[in-house]
Order: sequence, then C-alpha cells, then structure tokens
Amino acid sequence: GDGAPAGNYGYSSSGYSVYEEENDRLTESLRTKVSAIKSLSIEIGTEVKNQNKMLSEMENDFDSTGGLLGATMGRLRTLSRGSQTKLLCYMMLFSLFVFFVIYWIIKLR
Repeated sequence: GDGAPAGNYGYSSSGYSVYEEENDRLTESLRTKVSAIKSLSIEIGTEVKNQNKMLSEMENDFDSTGGLLGATMGRLRTLSRGSQTKLLCYMMLFSLFVFFVIYWIIKLR
C-alpha cells in the first residue's frame, strides 16, 4: 500500500517541478518585457519633454515675428496714406525680403 502513494507522489512532484520551471521561465520572460516597456516609456517621456520645449521656443519665435510683421504693416499703412508710391513699393519689397529671411531662419532650426 505504501509503494503506490509514494510512486504517485513522485510523479506529481516531478509534474509540479515541470510546471514550476515553466512558470519561472514565463515569469522571467514577462519581467524582461516589462523592463523593456518601462525603459521605452521613460524614453518617450523624455522625448515628449524635449518636443514641448521646442514647441514653446517656436511659439515665442512666432510671437516675436508676428509683432515685427504687425509693426511693419502699420508702417506700410501709414506710408500708403501718403502719395509716395515708390517708397511704398520699396517698403513692400523690403518687408517681403525680411519675411522670407525670417521664414528661412526658422526653417533651418
């Protein structure tokens, strides 16, 4: 009578060991994947912070460019009230030149 339970106990213990090893292997695989996801999420967070900083700087640049363009347009309106069409034409060309230079500078950043 004692031989049969001992044999069954040995069989289930080896089966348990196989399941335990499989469980350990899967746990280690899961741990590796979680670690990779953690490092990836940290890198994404860093990239988001850098992109937000760059967007903030671009917003400041566009605000200053808008102010400059607004002042130039105000001067052009003042000039357009007079009869100096040649000077007005030169001012328009100059403002377009300045606009394209600023656009080019922003584009290179």
